[in-house]
Amino acid sequence: MSQATVGEADTAPPAVAESQPYRWRWLALAVILAAEVMDLLDALVTNLAGPAIRADLGSSASLIQWLGAGYTLAMAIGLITGGRLGDLYGRRRVFLIGVLGFTVASALCAVSVAPGMLVASRVVQGLFGALLLPQGLGIIKEVFPPRELAAAFGAFGPVMGISSVGGPILAGWLVDADVWGTGWRAIFLINLPLGLLAALGALRFLPESRPAHGSRLDLPGVGLVALGAVLLVYPLVQGREQGWPGWMYGMLVAAVAVFAVFARHEVRRHRAGRDPLVVPTLFRRRAFTGGLVAGLAFFTALTGFSLVFSLYLQLGLGYSPLKAGLAGVPQALGMVAAFVIAGVGLAQRLGRTLIHAGLVVVLAGVGGMLLTLRLAGPEVTPWQLVPALLVVGFGMGLVMAPFFDIVLSGVEPAGTGSASGTLTAVQQLGGALGVAVLGTVFFTHFSDGAAGSAVRATLWLEAALLAGTVVAAFLLPRRAREPQPGQH
Repeated sequence: MSQATVGEADTAPPAVAESQPYRWRWLALAVILAAEVMDLLDALVTNLAGPAIRADLGSSASLIQWLGAGYTLAMAIGLITGGRLGDLYGRRRVFLIGVLGFTVASALCAVSVAPGMLVASRVVQGLFGALLLPQGLGIIKEVFPPRELAAAFGAFGPVMGISSVGGPILAGWLVDADVWGTGWRAIFLINLPLGLLAALGALRFLPESRPAHGSRLDLPGVGLVALGAVLLVYPLVQGREQGWPGWMYGMLVAAVAVFAVFARHEVRRHRAGRDPLVVPTLFRRRAFTGGLVAGLAFFTALTGFSLVFSLYLQLGLGYSPLKAGLAGVPQALGMVAAFVIAGVGLAQRLGRTLIHAGLVVVLAGVGGMLLTLRLAGPEVTPWQLVPALLVVGFGMGLVMAPFFDIVLSGVEPAGTGSASGTLTAVQQLGGALGVAVLGTVFFTHFSDGAAGSAVRATLWLEAALLAGTVVAAFLLPRRAREPQPGQH
């Protein structure tokens, strides 16, 4: 079947999707999953490779934070409008641009000779990643008939699970193995064959699609969000090293002011009948607003913990990158186990109760880790950390299983795109804040050479963020439900 024939599915009713060959649809899904794996691996591997990169390029500790924060911050900013670019210019076209741009940015990361060049390349990676990720979800909805959608989206779980387990191990092995003298650069070079295969697969198997009425871009809104996010994250990362001069506090105040201007801009744009970046009426829904607050706190804690734990193992306990990657496997396995046990049915049936149960489990795991570190001290072994890490990962999986469904359940269909993009962007912003805030707390205490006290301080902060998530989660409905016509 020709590519043009497959492309007809974009404007046709669902019955046309059913007419596409079964094998063709799943090959299209494989292409999309390959791109997802590239993004997921790049979000994980720099936590392990950070110390080696810093030692090679010669920079301050903030470089390790910027490797993660630059990527996730750019992703957060780009995701808000990435889906709309697909609506305007075609999803396959934007997907291809995203994949190729991400691949080129990966090559630039691999050949970077200075910290500034590497961080800039990571920012470019994040921006192109924000282009390709939303397109894949839209294409899946179009090429799969309704009866196969659950199976198609269900494929993401195992792929994410395998990537979260195998990614850190692969990254640690590549850095330790120093393949052909590439060292840490190999973690970016592996994206080149993956990216080229994804691009070729997209040309062959993905249909071109574009909604009949694409929404317009809110470029001033994008600019305001970008400015506010940078004003917020920059001082949180650099403040410690520069002694917190007064102008950095001014940046934090300015960030609040910029976000206030953004909110006013969105309201005016919505009242004028133009497409806002974020639909203001979404914030009238307690479930959505509560979900944003809970999500920001939870993903700040989750991402920050991942970075700090890797830094503690390598800088504090002297683990090699491979050993540190293996030490983190129990947490990933716990998360995968929670997804398998919770499943779709249990997550829908328990809803908010499962989120609260998961948060309590995570808090218990954090408490177990604090106790283990206090009792074992600097002689702690990976095996002693296994029980606490399994509990932390299992609790995180329980929280994530119903989270997105329950937050978006009360949103009317017309606002789903804006709500999904905003929620995902807040998830990425939480990642950037986690790297900035928890990383800064860790390095503040670690500067005295006390790795144990440094990691304990960050664990107490993580516990506080999780406690805040527990409170915010009470704003969510008890379980996911379909929105009613005219519901506000």
